[in-house]
Amino acid sequence: MRKSRALAALVFLPALAIRAEDIKERAARLQQSAIVVDTHEDVPYRLEREWVDISVRQKTGHVDIPRLKEGGVTGAFFAAYVPASFATGGAARKTLELIDLIRRLVERHPELVFADSPDGVRAAKRAGKIAVLVGIEGGHAIEDSIGALSSFARLGARYMTLTHTNTNGWADSSGNFFAWDFDSKKVAVHDGLTPFGREVVLEMNRLGMLVDVSHVSDKTIADVLATSKAPVFASHSSCRALSAIPRNLTDDQIRAIAAKGGVVMVNVSSTFLDQKVVDDFVRQKAALAPRFAEIAERLGNDPAKRDAEIAALIDKLPRRRTDWKAAVDHIERILKLAGPAAVGLGTDFDGIPDPPTGLEDVSKLPRITEELLRRGHSEEEVRGVLGENFLRFWERARAAAAGMGTARLPLPVMTPSGR
Repeated sequence: MRKSRALAALVFLPALAIRAEDIKERAARLQQSAIVVDTHEDVPYRLEREWVDISVRQKTGHVDIPRLKEGGVTGAFFAAYVPASFATGGAARKTLELIDLIRRLVERHPELVFADSPDGVRAAKRAGKIAVLVGIEGGHAIEDSIGALSSFARLGARYMTLTHTNTNGWADSSGNFFAWDFDSKKVAVHDGLTPFGREVVLEMNRLGMLVDVSHVSDKTIADVLATSKAPVFASHSSCRALSAIPRNLTDDQIRAIAAKGGVVMVNVSSTFLDQKVVDDFVRQKAALAPRFAEIAERLGNDPAKRDAEIAALIDKLPRRRTDWKAAVDHIERILKLAGPAAVGLGTDFDGIPDPPTGLEDVSKLPRITEELLRRGHSEEEVRGVLGENFLRFWERARAAAAGMGTARLPLPVMTPSGR
């Protein structure tokens, strides 16, 4: 009996090895031929903190040209992230500077090409280049100006995240879960979108700018879905059922976004992927409460200095990291909830402190392809996750824009004096 089992094992193990090798080869071929789009990379933010030569493989950060190539990336949205500190002034200027930075990066590196359409991404693939696209992160970037919004669109910005961690003048944020004094009630100022916020969404529809609901409150998501005439998306959010943070989406929200033709692009931060990581962070933050109270009392007359000192303490907390396969768990959950066309990749690389073990940077993206194949997903379904789902969603949004015509809000009547 033992001998027969041993013989069976000898037959079975080579079969497993052959199958594993077959999946690995299939994944490599698929990654090479597929359109791979990452809708959120914080390369400009990283370069502002630490200027490096992105043409050379770096030991820091998550993104550079060699690693983009290794990851098989066809198109990457570089985020023009405008920190909340600019919400009181200078946000539009900061956005212009970031768009200029992105443009100059493309001009200086022949491996890159600027793109502002699905056709541009596909052309980059044919040319063997990496398409770089612009997404604005933080609706305060427009400084409550529809004119600024349309100007950014003319400069090539193709999506805008309606808020960041701060509630702006027209849309509520989900807040900053990582802040010492996080309270969702503090950012619930407008009960979702204001009338001007609805105007912003509709103008984005008309301009063909993609409406991004990552970072916004639950009520804002509901208002956006009720207002928008085009499908909307989440550029870098994951599943709240698997990691209960406000930045992630509920199952109902995922279904609603997909029902309108939108997509959810999975964020690979360990905090976004694993409830154990969230619980560990919450425990560590709670243990610092006495320190927070002492700093708040000592620096009560200097809120900026108080928040900076407390934030430095939080930044030093050790971040637990989950296993990279957790990212695939989130992809699969969205596939099951909303169908094969509803999910893609929005890694948040260069903007997160805790990428999973095994998915430390953009070069490791082929592991997702291999794991999806290993779990039995078809090559067509995997191509969708890698980039085709996003491009088809983008085309649907462009079609909606074409159906809205070119009419915009009435121009102001100018007097002879120009006033």
